[in-house]
Amino acid sequence: MTEQERNMGRHWFDEVWNKGRRDAIAEMLLPDAVLHEAGIDSVGPEGSFPLFDRLSATFSEIHVAIDDTMADGDKICVRWSFSGKNTGGGLGVGPTGKTIHTTGITIMRVSGDKLVEGWQNWDMLGMMEQIQGSHKAATYVGAPPHIAAINAV
Repeated sequence: MTEQERNMGRHWFDEVWNKGRRDAIAEMLLPDAVLHEAGIDSVGPEGSFPLFDRLSATFSEIHVAIDDTMADGDKICVRWSFSGKNTGGGLGVGPTGKTIHTTGITIMRVSGDKLVEGWQNWDMLGMMEQIQGSHKAATYVGAPPHIAAINAV
C-alpha cells in the first residue's frame, strides 16, 4: 500500500467533513463504490450525498478528529471522534444548540487515490440521545451486574 493510499482515511474525513466539501465525495469515491452502513448499502457519490446533506443540515461546526488508523492489504481502518453543534433539523428533530460528541470506526478499501468500498459503524443512538435530551441506554452489555444496577437508577 502506498503512502497516498494509507492517508486516504484522513484525507476523506478532512475534506468531506472538516472542510464541508460535498464535491470531495465525487472526487474520492469510484462511481460504483459501495458504502455499507446501518444495514444500508449506498452506491457511488449519489448514494453518499444524502448522508452528507442530512448531517450538514443538522450540524454546524462539524469536526472529525482521527483517533487512530491502521492499514492491512488494501484496507484502512479509521477510528474517529465527531463533534458538531445541533443547529438544524436535518434528522427530523428541531435544533437544540447543543454540541454533540460521538465516535465511530470506518474501514475503507482503497485503490490508488479512490475509495472502492467502505464499512462504517458509529454511535447513532448516543448522538440522538444527546440531541433529544433523552436518558442514556441502560448500560453497556459488557458491564458487570453491579455497574448495570448503578447505571439503571
